[in-house]
Amino acid sequence: MVNVYEAQAANKRKSAVIIALFILFVTISVYVISQAMGVYFGYEPGGLGVIGIAFIISGLITFASYYASDKIVLSISGARPADRKRNFNFYTVAENLSIAAGIPKPKLFVIDDSAPNAFATGRDPEHAVVCATTGLLQKLNRTELEGVIAHELSHIKNYDTRLMSIVTVLVGMIALLADIFLRVSFRGGRSDRKGSEASALFLVLGIVFAILSPIIAQLIRLAVSRRREYFADSSAVAVTRQPSGLISALEKIASDHEPLEAANKATAHLYIVNPFKEGPERSRRAVDWFANLFNTHPPLSERIAALRKMA
Repeated sequence: MVNVYEAQAANKRKSAVIIALFILFVTISVYVISQAMGVYFGYEPGGLGVIGIAFIISGLITFASYYASDKIVLSISGARPADRKRNFNFYTVAENLSIAAGIPKPKLFVIDDSAPNAFATGRDPEHAVVCATTGLLQKLNRTELEGVIAHELSHIKNYDTRLMSIVTVLVGMIALLADIFLRVSFRGGRSDRKGSEASALFLVLGIVFAILSPIIAQLIRLAVSRRREYFADSSAVAVTRQPSGLISALEKIASDHEPLEAANKATAHLYIVNPFKEGPERSRRAVDWFANLFNTHPPLSERIAALRKMA
């Protein structure tokens, strides 16, 4: 048996390590690509001017979507405000768990879809939203519902939306720099003078990083997303004091193979479980570790196994 607080601390440490490695990788990638771009324009390595442009463009786009993330996602999903009388369990569970978690009660919304699922969004606890499908509210008992809502409230309390927005900005900056460099490189450099050995080295490294770094950055972003799911699971147990509710909820959601029609690729990472169902869990076990690198969520079997250790 694993103490829930030890599990939380372990997940927090692993998240910190992944994020630190990601920042280091972004720093190196941006430096190499920007230096290589400078060489193509006829300068010796040393300038960092292109970084600012890429960061500003990527940052503005992400900030706009981040600031209005709740409205955008709710509109895309076709969600409606929850009704206290009609969705009494949803309301009371969210109110009670918000008090236990020490955060304001988020706005509650419902998606009219029979597939059981839920998500949280919003830029901070004061502007947060928790949304559940009618299928989730109908198919889960109160204890199971508490596990799911506690998981979503944990995402809010842990500022996961803000964290993933920052990660997205950095991934976008790398992708933008790599795209600009590859476009410029195909047209040829502007320098007529002979480059130094350092310039030649940066040109070669720049091409390699421009091709590989956007892919690697995206993989690290997905790894951060998967680790935050584990962290939200352990945080949910810390709030409810019982892992059995979330375990039962995840098992019930996993056994329901109906895809969520309201979801799309842009919003799939928000949900507690991947909304694009891929059949029974036994088929998911056949997916090897390489395929899992491209998933926003860890395999349900692994999440449930981790929760059982806290029981």
